[in-house]
Amino acid sequence: MSEALPLNRYLFWEQQKPDSVFLRQPFNRQWKTWTYRQAGEEIRCIATVLQTLPPRSNVAILSKNCAHWIMADLAIMMAGHVSIPLYPTLSDEAIRPILEHSGAAAIIIGKLDDYKNQQGGIPASLMRISIAAYGHREGRIWEEVVSEGKTIEQPAPQHYDDLMTIIYTSGTTGKPKGVMHTAGNFSEVMGIVHTVLPQLPDGLRMFSYLPLSHIAERLGIEMLGLHKGATISFAESIDTFAQDLKDTQPDVFFAVPRIWTKIQEKILSRIPQKKLSRLLNIPIIGSLIRNKLKKELGLSKAIYICSGAAPLSVDVMKWFYRLGIAIHQNYGMTEDCVLSHFNLIGHNKWGTVGKPLPGAETKITGEGELRIRSKALMKGYYKEPELTAQAFDEEGYLRTGDLAQYDEEGYLTITGRLKDQFKTDKGKYISPAPIELMLSRNPDIEQVCVVGMGVPQPMALVVLSAAGKAKSKDEITASLSQTLAEVNKHLETFERLETAVVMREDWTIGNGLLTPTLKVKRNEVERIHLPNYPRWYHQEGLVVWA
Repeated sequence: MSEALPLNRYLFWEQQKPDSVFLRQPFNRQWKTWTYRQAGEEIRCIATVLQTLPPRSNVAILSKNCAHWIMADLAIMMAGHVSIPLYPTLSDEAIRPILEHSGAAAIIIGKLDDYKNQQGGIPASLMRISIAAYGHREGRIWEEVVSEGKTIEQPAPQHYDDLMTIIYTSGTTGKPKGVMHTAGNFSEVMGIVHTVLPQLPDGLRMFSYLPLSHIAERLGIEMLGLHKGATISFAESIDTFAQDLKDTQPDVFFAVPRIWTKIQEKILSRIPQKKLSRLLNIPIIGSLIRNKLKKELGLSKAIYICSGAAPLSVDVMKWFYRLGIAIHQNYGMTEDCVLSHFNLIGHNKWGTVGKPLPGAETKITGEGELRIRSKALMKGYYKEPELTAQAFDEEGYLRTGDLAQYDEEGYLTITGRLKDQFKTDKGKYISPAPIELMLSRNPDIEQVCVVGMGVPQPMALVVLSAAGKAKSKDEITASLSQTLAEVNKHLETFERLETAVVMREDWTIGNGLLTPTLKVKRNEVERIHLPNYPRWYHQEGLVVWA
């Protein structure tokens, strides 16, 4: 099993194909590349600096996705330390408690948008390694360390049970918790992915843009890339994302639901739905349109395309399927290292998150909660024995907190969160997630949160999409009223929505109302808006404006 561990996979490919491109990144619209050999030289130089720290130190990475992020992670492994990835959008107030709680001894500072307002969160005692290519010159400078050429004599051996990383969850509720994963956990997951997705060849082309500090990107890009000897490309910025993806044409592509709807909006802004439907129905023209759109999107070579982090509407999946793009919805958590449920090539059921992966044992409790057990479960929450004990049941199953059900074919559907349920004034419990998914089919809606504490019936708090914002108040009122009427037909009397409230401001990562994977922080939305519920509820009309 040792050859399947992440560091050993890198060392294997470095030896097997030293001159193949490992990392690709645009700087000022010019692609820079690192071969496995070139990356290895930089990694070994940085590992030499990190080796001066006490054994098994915790080392933080504060950076957006870039070539240096992956090289930093490998350098931490080579030096025998433990990585603490930080979301690149965190404020100084959010960074400091994580660094203090983790006891980090050093931090690697990379590509960032707002480091000036983050650096106050880094304790003065930490060793700093900063990267001049991104405008930082603090502590040891990455490029200067590399130019000195002092490389680690012997990489620290990586063992199956070695703690490799502590991932502080972004979470939609509560303070972040440090999820501990070993090198063996990642090798277990990669071995299973290798088995269930034999279509993926060695030497994959991959594209990284979702936060590497999140478990999904860490596994689906970095770990899969190391396992397969991939070439990993990066986006330069949000503005260049579409072009960088098109230039890469990856074999594997992963996105969260909001990105799929953004892509849909972009296509429909160029080709109205009626015209697109008409063209797709013409045999030869339809094929040409599909091929052209897939190439423009960067998905012409994609073997496996997936979505996760939150439910994706079946309508959206059907829409993309008409373009020849099959999206596979998957499900997993930081705590289970995503060894959970996947839809696979040839076994893809819309509206579900797939069947359990080999090695994942599952059960559903009387309350409807999904629980899971495998060899890849977290070793616990760092320095939190009580929270760790609460996370598992007496049989060692992880309490996911997700409400779920299996269908007759064994496919799983997530129906909501155990803790997201709320009680209306009528004393009835509401599960908001299925209602929110139905509402999200309206392209005028960017984000939605169904609420109802303290009022007789639920309400929908709505953030408009770009398409919605371009419409008049009368048009939005008509659009949302129609959607509420359609959705209410499918709900029990006590679940029916009384009104839709259009929010004044967007919910963003910056204002703390979205997680870095674009999930709504329900607790924060409720904390801000709960006092307004009675007033909105009693306003006239199906649609009101906050």
